[in-house]
Order: sequence, then structure tokens, then C-alpha cells
Amino acid sequence: MMAASIESLLEEISGVEDPIEELQCLKTALLSIPVSSLTEFISGHRFDVIFSLLNSNERDQVELCVDILERILMACSPLYVAQNYMAELQAGLTHPSSTVKILALTQVGRMMEHPDAVTQILNSQHILPSVIHCIAEENMTVAKQAIQSLSKLSHSKPGLDKLFQSDLLDVLKDVMARSDIIRYRIYELVVGISSMSPISLGYCANSGIMSQLLGELTGDDVLIRATAIEMVTSVAHSQHGRQYLAQQGIMDKISNMIKGAETDPFFSLYLPGLVKFFGNLAIMDSPQQVCETYPVFQNKVFEMALDDDPVMVGVAMDTLGLLGSTVEGKQVLQKTGDKFKSVLLSMSQLATSAATELRVRSLEAISQLLTLQPEQQTEDLLALTESWFRLLSKQPIEMIHNISTQPFPELHCGALRVFTAIATQPWGQRLMVATPGFMEFVLDRSTGQSKEAKDAKFELVRSLVTSSTAAEILGTQNYISLKAYLKEGPYYVSAVAAVGTEGAD
Repeated sequence: MMAASIESLLEEISGVEDPIEELQCLKTALLSIPVSSLTEFISGHRFDVIFSLLNSNERDQVELCVDILERILMACSPLYVAQNYMAELQAGLTHPSSTVKILALTQVGRMMEHPDAVTQILNSQHILPSVIHCIAEENMTVAKQAIQSLSKLSHSKPGLDKLFQSDLLDVLKDVMARSDIIRYRIYELVVGISSMSPISLGYCANSGIMSQLLGELTGDDVLIRATAIEMVTSVAHSQHGRQYLAQQGIMDKISNMIKGAETDPFFSLYLPGLVKFFGNLAIMDSPQQVCETYPVFQNKVFEMALDDDPVMVGVAMDTLGLLGSTVEGKQVLQKTGDKFKSVLLSMSQLATSAATELRVRSLEAISQLLTLQPEQQTEDLLALTESWFRLLSKQPIEMIHNISTQPFPELHCGALRVFTAIATQPWGQRLMVATPGFMEFVLDRSTGQSKEAKDAKFELVRSLVTSSTAAEILGTQNYISLKAYLKEGPYYVSAVAAVGTEGAD
């Protein structure tokens, strides 16, 4: 019945001058049919009339056609779309409307992932050049969709051959030359493809685009340099990417850039990126190796932590938290002795009196530095985290507790995460139970009413309950209360509290 009405609607649409009403009816009819039933119906029909109505200046008409075609094409297999609507999609890629381009790019992306449909795309003369040209579109959604679709070519050797060993490479390079922004979009595509496998990285390197990107690191334009560093950091996310960068001497180059930053009046624009690069490298390879090979990195982080510039301080906090999240990183920081102690004191001051965003980042770094998984809790490491915690203040528990009572949800949660970090460690539990009123604070559900605050408090309770030493150190009564809290879940409201004003007993 529904199929018949769709058929008659299609006939009506091709016969009227202003088909908006009929298109609306067709859209409603298509949406009311489950996709599975739609598939059978579509395979017997052509929708050329809808595609032809895209060629209009009437915006409403174009949008309705896009909605209809989206529903229809999604109900077809990618191979069916490739066999029946290739010319229409080709036209869609050069259509003036962004929504039509996005519709066409989405379908091309689907075909790229289908083993038979992708062959049709690789054999088409026009589709891939048009997709590459879409990367240069002003509309960012179109550009992103084009990058996403093209990156799927990296999943197969024929796809890589087509993109990097045919005249498509010239198309890529022509589009790149249009502007700095577009060049960076192409870098984004190539960096994404290079991360897939050592083979895809080989193609990207041989294309010359990777070495062009690496050359931007020392270019004259500071903003371009900053963006290049971000891209190169993405390359370092894969092991084969790191090997490639090492072979190209990039680690030494970036280390030298940090050294030379002092003499550059614009260094504040790109220095954070250089430091993030090594921070990521340390976490993926080895904090000790990176800090020993490139001492300039560690020294610069300490220097930035004590800087007046909030941007520098923020990056230093994030980097120290990242380094200190691993046991090896904790040991590397500890080895620096008084240098790190002065940084910890600075962290503590930032957490209590800086601008809110820096306070949050400092608390996050402190909680990462203090966290130890149960299997990491050796005598030495427990002594290390305890000594760091005690360096924060004469009364560190009260200090963090005071931060948690301030009327900023993100500070409240940040402080709770510091408590959660020490909650699994025996010394942390002893400090908590020895601090008057602290266990009452943990069990009090009226503090922190947002979902995030309730979740953060629940994590603290869970960390205490699941620790093997908690029952003994905290005492039976506290332990029973904590277990009850855990059982009730994060959002429990007691009946007395719920009745409240009713004068409940």
C-alpha cells in the first residue's frame, strides 16, 4: 500500500511546477517505512526526478530533496549506489549547496568501505578529484567530510596507489597551494593516513608531503610553525610514526627549537606545542629515556611551571600530570630533588589561589602525580607519594578540603579526585581518619549537588571500600557506612531528606 503511494507521489512530483508540498508528503511517507522494507521497494525504482530537482535556487526544495535522497540512499547497499547513481553523486560533489555536497561525500565514504564499490570509485575519472577539491571548501563540515572519505582510501593498497601514485597526487598538491588553511587540511589528511600502518606512512613519505610538513617546523611564520608542531605530535602517536620522526632527526630539531626559543620574541606562541610534543613522546616511549636524552625538555617544563604567563603554567601543569601518571615518570621527577619540590609548592599555591581554570589544571596534575594502582604500591613508591602530598601544605588534607567547599563545581570535583588518588594508599587512609570531621564529609551526601560532584564523591567512596587496608585502618563503623553508601549508589536520597519539610522524624 505504502509502496503504491510513494510511486504515485513520484509521478505527481514530476508533473507539477512547484513540488514543495508533494516533496514534503514523500519525505513523510519514506520516514514512516522501516529501512528494511524500503530496501526492497527502492531496488525496483529510479529516483532521477528527485536528483533533477536539486538543480534549483529554491533552498527549501533542495533541502527536502536532500532529506529524501539521504533516506533512499541509506537504504541501498553501497554497491547498488555505485552501480546506479555514480553520475548523480559526481554532480552532487560540485553542487553549490553544502548539504548536497555532504550528502554526496557521505555516500562516497560508504562506497570506500565496500570492497566492490570502492573499485568503481577507483575506476571513475572524476569522483576522487572532485572529493579532493571539496577539501578546499569554505564550509568546514564539507571539508571534514571530504578528508574523512579520502582517508578511507588508506585501507587498501589499490587505494593508496591511486591517491599517491597517480595524477591524483598532482591534484592534491594543486589544492594544497591555494592557501595556508587548505594546505593544513591536506596535512591533516596525510597525517591521518600515515598513522594507519608503516606501509601507509611509506606512501605519505614518498609523496613528499610529509617532508614538506616537517619543513614547516622551522618556517618564518610563527603561527604556521605552531600548527605544524601539533601535526607532527599527531604523527608521533604511532610507533612507526615515532621511528620515522627519529630517522628524520625531528626530536633533535624540536629539542634545539626549545633551546633557541629564548631568543625569539614570539616563542610563547609555539613553545607550548614543543613541550606537549615531548610530553606525549615520554608517555608513549619512556619518560626516563626522553628526559635523559632531551634534558632541555624537563628543565623547560619546570621553568614554565614557575612562569608568570598562565598559558605556560597551564601547559606545564598538564605535562607534569602526564609525566607523573606513570611510575617511571614519578621516579624521573623525584630524581630532580629540590627542583621538583619547588614546582610542587608552586602547584599547591596555584591550586589554592590562581584563576579557576589554572586551579583545576593544578588539581588534576596533583591527582595524577599521587595516583598509584594497587599493584604499584611498593614501600618506596608509597613513601614517595606521601612525601609529595605532605609538601603541598602543613595540613594538606584541610587544604584540599577547603578547595572542595568552594562554590565552583569543577574545583569541588578536582579536590575530590585528589582525595580519590590517595584513598587507596594506607598513608592516605591514616591521614583521612586522623583528620577530625573528614569521614563525615565523605559520607555526607548533601555536599556537591551536581551529577559530576555526586559521581566524583562516589568514586572516592569506591576507592576506599575496594582497598584491602581500608577496613583495618578506617575502623569497622566507617567501613560499614562506606559500604552502605556504595551499595546505595551515587544518587541515593534518604527518605528523611526527601520528606524534609514534612517534619519527618
